[in-house]
Amino acid sequence: MEFYDFEAKKINGETVEMKNYTGKTIVIVNTASKCGLTPQYEGLEKMYEKYKGQGLVVLGFPCNQFANQESGSSDEIQEFCQVNYGVSFPMFEKIDVNGTNAHPIFKYLKSNLSGGIFGSKVKWNFTKFVIDKEGNPVKRFGPTTKPEKMESYIQKIL
Repeated sequence: MEFYDFEAKKINGETVEMKNYTGKTIVIVNTASKCGLTPQYEGLEKMYEKYKGQGLVVLGFPCNQFANQESGSSDEIQEFCQVNYGVSFPMFEKIDVNGTNAHPIFKYLKSNLSGGIFGSKVKWNFTKFVIDKEGNPVKRFGPTTKPEKMESYIQKIL
């Protein structure tokens, strides 16, 4: 399988095929509303706004697997993101990123981009995966890497 073969449910319940993002540079990130890294929503939104005209899309996947930091409903998550950070990039339904119930997209990304000493496992909220315009997973950024620190890499592959 390749990235464009997958689909996921947006936070409003609508199923989206990843092939809808063909030709885009994609940043996929597992998010949480009650995490010390939650302010990264602001940087992700700024990067999305700055480069979406050049083909960047950010896809947010809420996850409650790390210290119960995303316990809200889809409506609560969506409201939090919009009210506090003005998030306009696509947000998806809450998923698992690790374990047997991990979403197939994250299984695929982890199998293609190792996480260094942690192996393929996602170690915390706000792990960021970059997919190039051809649908190839090309880079993985750890949770503490702020979106601003990714910008030069994103500029190169846009």
